[in-house]
Amino acid sequence: MPTGSPPPFDPADPLGLDDLLSPEDLAVRRTTRQWATDRVRPHIARWYEDGRAPVTELARELGELGALGMSLEGYGCADASAVQYGLTCLELEAADSGIRSLVSVQGSLAMYAIHRYGSPGQRERWLPPMARGETIGCFALTEPDHGSDPAAMRTRAERDGGDWVLTGRKMWITNGSVAGVAVVWARTEDGVRGFVVPTDRPGFTAREIRHKWSLRASVTSELVLDGVRLPADAVLPDARGLGAALGALGHARFGIVWGALGAARDCFETALTYAGEREQFGRPIAGFQLTQAKLADMALELHKGLLLAHHLGRRLDAGRLRPEQVSFGKLNNVREALEICRTARTILGANGISLEYPVLRHCGNLESVLTYEGTSEMHQLVLGKALTGLEAFRG
Repeated sequence: MPTGSPPPFDPADPLGLDDLLSPEDLAVRRTTRQWATDRVRPHIARWYEDGRAPVTELARELGELGALGMSLEGYGCADASAVQYGLTCLELEAADSGIRSLVSVQGSLAMYAIHRYGSPGQRERWLPPMARGETIGCFALTEPDHGSDPAAMRTRAERDGGDWVLTGRKMWITNGSVAGVAVVWARTEDGVRGFVVPTDRPGFTAREIRHKWSLRASVTSELVLDGVRLPADAVLPDARGLGAALGALGHARFGIVWGALGAARDCFETALTYAGEREQFGRPIAGFQLTQAKLADMALELHKGLLLAHHLGRRLDAGRLRPEQVSFGKLNNVREALEICRTARTILGANGISLEYPVLRHCGNLESVLTYEGTSEMHQLVLGKALTGLEAFRG
């Protein structure tokens, strides 16, 4: 039987989850948190309000940090563990979801697709500059009329002699108008294939989507491919069928499982500090029962989500993580993170809607995180099929 006293209760780590982390894990978290504190937090409210952030500059800095494609091996990538990648996503999203989205799309979608499905030549050409943040990538799957049902995509790639010719439109593409390379998914006579498309090709245009009220510090674009001609070796040789695109999305969703909790943590910490300083009826509102009930429930869901994220990270590092388990994590953690942020808003009262505090910005961002890379409804159906053995996607 263990003897001695347990360590003091830590409001920032009530379950002692840091005990699950190695010194290397803690170092990655500390370095990422410091970068976000120094480089993002002082400016993010203005970037969000203006609807613009210095994405290309930030990408280079994130490359120097080792955050781009950090779970990939070789080609200048960090070959970090899944847990270390998750901690990085958490710390970046605690600053802003848009910054984490930049990293997720660059590393877990565009770079992962090239690394996993590309030829040696494609990897050598694109991955090193992408790992350094010198070249930004995007992942073009979603179309104006086809989001949750990518199998119905209309973008086509047709052979013309030894070349491929791509025609179609893609929508809601993160990094699209600042990307130097796009991983584009298109229908061919042999099924869905992935293509590596340099964005300076004739016929390729990208228009930034403005007037959005979420992810305002992130670049979101519409892509138009008007007869974009590519050489035969532009196709990803091992990306055959829609499963390849969905495999990359699964890798990116894992980062969201962690990242959403960063936004939730930032809102919880903001609410906890605010409640201790804000006085009503002669005392801090943290001393009122209803406020304490809210804070307790927020801490409960936040740290349950962190336990889930750690568990999924260890499974991924062991090569045992299933797609259904990623759906489990995204469905729970994003949904609970959004509820934590909304509850924090109520604790801050009218100040909760001010950009002087991060709460409503996180709420707005998470409304996008809730629906991209699989809506909550789609992940419910993924789990429903896994539980029952019956598919309910198509009635």
